[in-house]
Amino acid sequence: MTQPNVKVLHDLKDSFGNEIILFDEQGESTAYRILAEFEHESLAYAVIQSKELQKEGEVAIFRIVRNEDGAPELETIEDDDEWETVSELYDEMTVPSDLE
Repeated sequence: MTQPNVKVLHDLKDSFGNEIILFDEQGESTAYRILAEFEHESLAYAVIQSKELQKEGEVAIFRIVRNEDGAPELETIEDDDEWETVSELYDEMTVPSDLE
């Protein structure tokens, strides 16, 4: 299997450190560890994980966009095909090459 065509980024980590705090609709905050940031086909993505998601062996995936001040922000990926592609890219990045 070939390495996916991705460019590793550090925008969120450079701006926020290793964790980012997100707020839900009720205003409750949750800390997420930044697992990966990368660019694919000119779009930037972040893979993050809260303690709850870690217990379930799951991750959250978002698109990274820039606000009007140029700061990175997370945006929900609405398109199922895009989410699946990014999820598969992350899986390929994290599977040890000796298991392929």
